[in-house]
Amino acid sequence: MRFLIISHATHKKESGQLYAYAPYVREMNLWLKYVDSVEVVAPLVNSEIGKIDLAYRHTTLKFTKIPEISLTSVVNMIRSLLVLPFILYRLFGACRRADHIHLRCPGNIGLLGCFVQIFFPNKAKTAKYAGNWDPKARQPRSYRLQKYILSHTALTKNMTVLVYGQWKNQTRNIRSFFTATFKNDEKIAFSTKDYTKKLRFLSIGSLVEGKRPLLSIQIIEALQKKGIDCSLDLFGDGVLRPKLETYISEHDLEDIHIHGNETKETIKSYLETSHFLILASKSEGWPKVLAEAMFYGVIPISTRISCVPFMLGEGGRGILIEPNLGEATQEILNYLKQKNTFEQMSKNGLEWSQHYTLDYFESEIKKLLQN
Repeated sequence: MRFLIISHATHKKESGQLYAYAPYVREMNLWLKYVDSVEVVAPLVNSEIGKIDLAYRHTTLKFTKIPEISLTSVVNMIRSLLVLPFILYRLFGACRRADHIHLRCPGNIGLLGCFVQIFFPNKAKTAKYAGNWDPKARQPRSYRLQKYILSHTALTKNMTVLVYGQWKNQTRNIRSFFTATFKNDEKIAFSTKDYTKKLRFLSIGSLVEGKRPLLSIQIIEALQKKGIDCSLDLFGDGVLRPKLETYISEHDLEDIHIHGNETKETIKSYLETSHFLILASKSEGWPKVLAEAMFYGVIPISTRISCVPFMLGEGGRGILIEPNLGEATQEILNYLKQKNTFEQMSKNGLEWSQHYTLDYFESEIKKLLQN
């Protein structure tokens, strides 16, 4: 099988290997176990390999470079329009060569892929929609357009669209799916954490506006002012890091630390010893950090977005908060007054998350490719 990946993810090359964002590549490497050859069509950047980059694993891999496109400014829009014919030419060529077309959505390149795949109705296709599939969610027009094309069975034929969460009134090609980080052999037995001593909070994700890292910091600051002995370790990097570091310094928040991007092993070591994870995002698909936290008995605290209420069992496996400092802090304080609920919540989360392992994920991918 000649397998094609169309992705907006920026890629890097070093020593003859192709790298990209580790969680995405780790997933794709599972798909690639069951194909004869693979072609990746994506943007390429000239930068160093970082801690969160991972190499594709396949002996027959072809990389087709396309320019990045952006609509964030007039200059970027003009540039994108100029390179659009070249990108479409490359996408059509790659789709002709492929036996199976795999789209990564949502994203600008994914949107173009949605249009191009229409002209290949007889080819086997899958799409991974890694964003929020909630039909009621307020989203950019390009995201709504991708969802419309993917779910329109007259336009999109012979495709299985993998989405996060379970939503009513979906077309027959939409399939509820999941993602995973840990294997069966990484499971641990449930053990009770001590919630009577210093509480350790984690925040994992890019330091960008959409993730609201400042709100996570301010929640911990507010809890400390209420007399709660707690700390926060943030993992991730992004444009907001200098601003966040300044805020931490100016407010003398000695128990809040930004570690930047770290390896899976380092993150895992913190998960094993922490009590809570905060995710105050504006939008998500299937936030893996919540499942990763629950895998090790860490209780997630998250805004009520996308399929998060489902993941958290409507409060049975975690704490759902509003994206408001006062309300979020008070909700957490309410739970801290009844710490006897934490043990069951932690156990519920661990048992649920440990069902969604990489081994199970791989078995489901294998079925998709064999259909």
